[in-house]
Amino acid sequence: MMNSKPLYHIGFSHRDLDDPPPVTALLCGDPERSRQIAEQTAGVTCRKILSLQRGLHSYLVHLAGGTPLLIGTSGMGGPSLSIVVNELYQVGIRRMIRVGTCGAIADGVKTGSVVISRAALCRQGAADDIAPPEYPAAADPFLTVALVEAARDLEAPWHLGLTASVDTFYEGQERTSSSANPHLLRRLQGITEEYRRLNILNYEMEAATLFKMAGVYGFAAGCVCGVLADRSESEEVDMGRKEAAVQHAIAVALRAAQQWQPGSGVLSALQQRRSDGKGGVDPP
Repeated sequence: MMNSKPLYHIGFSHRDLDDPPPVTALLCGDPERSRQIAEQTAGVTCRKILSLQRGLHSYLVHLAGGTPLLIGTSGMGGPSLSIVVNELYQVGIRRMIRVGTCGAIADGVKTGSVVISRAALCRQGAADDIAPPEYPAAADPFLTVALVEAARDLEAPWHLGLTASVDTFYEGQERTSSSANPHLLRRLQGITEEYRRLNILNYEMEAATLFKMAGVYGFAAGCVCGVLADRSESEEVDMGRKEAAVQHAIAVALRAAQQWQPGSGVLSALQQRRSDGKGGVDPP
């Protein structure tokens, strides 16, 4: 039974979601990015503002063809995201795509491109309340394929790989020259180079918690992030490439959400394979 009363943090219930309701949500850390997707993106029609509560701006939109979609704000970091994801699940959302930004640490991953995370190294305290540290933080494979296919179709510069999800922007990502605190704990000194050797592509702050929640709760999760900083060159965000990176991430997520519907794209192919007796499992 879904809660019919507005949820305390997100400010709406499943009764606010029209009929048919959306089952897919795009999650942004930044409320302005959520508004931008809902109100300023071609092919997206904003049906209603669901809530502006606590800065967790949420919108009900329709994509071309009438597909309903929820655009939500997770806030920054795992603790805030964990609250929003829990409540979105309660109102019936079963697919969640993080549309974020990140800093690249791998050679060849440049600003303006996007990183699609297939799994995440989890250095996040909130996730430990969801599942043990050794529990895998993995994206849904079918949704990840949909994101990759979307990036290819759009000819957006993309990379697929492992992400490091950490709790802090400065100390946890080994920033010192741009931070108020130049003194890192010993365990964080040299952590970026260590992660490069582990073939990790980027830093961000939410994906691992999202992925662990997806595994435990039983929904599909994916993540696409625009690259704003090339940590091989600088700690600073490249403001000149920021808009391109964000627009690539938004476009990829929206196209994947559009394709990830019954009778279209990746989902149709997987269902056809199953009906042909060729194995596989039903995607969420």
